[in-house]
Amino acid sequence: MARIAVIGAGTGAMAAAARLAVAGHRVVVYERTGTYGGALGRFERDGFSFDTGPGLLPLPAVWRDLFVKTGKEPLEACVDLVQVDPSSRHVFADGTEVSLPNASRAGVVAALDAALGAGAGQRWGDFLVRARETWDRTRRPLLEEPLWPNWRVLAEREPYPAVPHRRLLRTRRAGTLAEVGARELRDPRLAALLESHALAYGLDPRTAPANAAVLPYMEYAFGVWYVRGGGLRELARAVYERCLARRVEFRFGAEVTGIVEEDGRAAGVVLADGAVEEAEFVVSGVAPGVLDRLRGGSPVRGEGEVPPQRGGASRLTVLLALRGARPRGTAHRTVVHAADRETELDRLFGAAPGMAARPTVTVLRPDDPALVPDADHEAVVLSAVVPALTSASVQPTDGVSAPWAGQLIDVAERAVPGLRDRLLWHEVRTPAEVAADTGVPDGAIPAPALAGADGLLLHAANSTRTEGLFTVGGWSHPGGGLPHAGMSGALVAGLVVEGPEFRGSQ
Repeated sequence: MARIAVIGAGTGAMAAAARLAVAGHRVVVYERTGTYGGALGRFERDGFSFDTGPGLLPLPAVWRDLFVKTGKEPLEACVDLVQVDPSSRHVFADGTEVSLPNASRAGVVAALDAALGAGAGQRWGDFLVRARETWDRTRRPLLEEPLWPNWRVLAEREPYPAVPHRRLLRTRRAGTLAEVGARELRDPRLAALLESHALAYGLDPRTAPANAAVLPYMEYAFGVWYVRGGGLRELARAVYERCLARRVEFRFGAEVTGIVEEDGRAAGVVLADGAVEEAEFVVSGVAPGVLDRLRGGSPVRGEGEVPPQRGGASRLTVLLALRGARPRGTAHRTVVHAADRETELDRLFGAAPGMAARPTVTVLRPDDPALVPDADHEAVVLSAVVPALTSASVQPTDGVSAPWAGQLIDVAERAVPGLRDRLLWHEVRTPAEVAADTGVPDGAIPAPALAGADGLLLHAANSTRTEGLFTVGGWSHPGGGLPHAGMSGALVAGLVVEGPEFRGSQ
């Protein structure tokens, strides 16, 4: 039995802790804040409750696997996991609307044909077939296996299939997700639907590789889910309680300020009060730059290793307390697309980052009595992608967040008629709050690992140059997003228990 120190209590770190404890190790989690969950936070006021991080769960099989492998109670016995239907409603710039059923390719095709015209659904369906091929090619190396030592093979190869060109009588391979939309979907509304999946992770679809097609594929193939009874924060609670049941020890308010190394091997952690906690393995759930500082400025990556992922995007969230009941039949999620997508992308990812006047806004309206004081009120969450703090200082006190929040509310009125008349109060959460919750200094949000793009969208391997030191969570392989965080925990546990020969789940 080894003593293992885990830095941070994010979902990926807790997933690793639970699995390692089941394997017989003594695991202690050191968390600088007063709670667990990382990005899966909660805000409460006046009887209202809101998720402050992700509001929907794709690919729940990852978390089902965690609960099966760490105890007799399955995930559904610990949380009320429900499938959201429709998976999303989309309001396009021209006023067209469509509601897409959950995990039904045929239903999505029919809905798109009815809303956008004959042929639109077929083009989207054909795209999903190619996205599935991409998923089949990348699922194991980018999700289920430790990062390949020859990772450059993933960096140089675009796994999205080439598409035959009818007129040229040859195939043509799309290089970016935007090219997939323009060449294969041939409808600005379908392109906006496709690109919104990349934008949600802070990716510019004009530069994101074509294999980002796996992001919408995950949703349309496996569905999206919600945790009734309090939102996705309840998933974090369930994972935390599973850790406690497996005798993982948590020390909250315990900031790690250094990592002890002896003879090139991790040997423990140093806390802010100067205490040294010995350990035979250290699992770090913090961002790469933070981990480098914990090692005295020495980079974890070595020469020739995966370059650091660019983290330039964060999220602005507006929490709305509304008078009046949630109307029956309301979609859980509505995406209101930007009036001018190209301008939005230029503003977000250009030389002088900012936010477009009418950005793409996601509106979450959960049907969950646990979120409101009574049936005559509704809790709504608005979110939009914004630059991280390194690109545009969006501090709560700088006067920028307030007008941006107003813009989100203006856009959301297209999805929630009479919104301002129903508004009791609102709370704004900026990248500064994201930074406080996650410990990432600029409040950036990591994207899932993707192939191609010269490796810029791959993440650092879970193993490091320092023996006994491993990385877990969204900034390490396989990247950001709840399924990927859960898999990072499984990969780290496998590497610790089985050693470097571990090759992932079978």
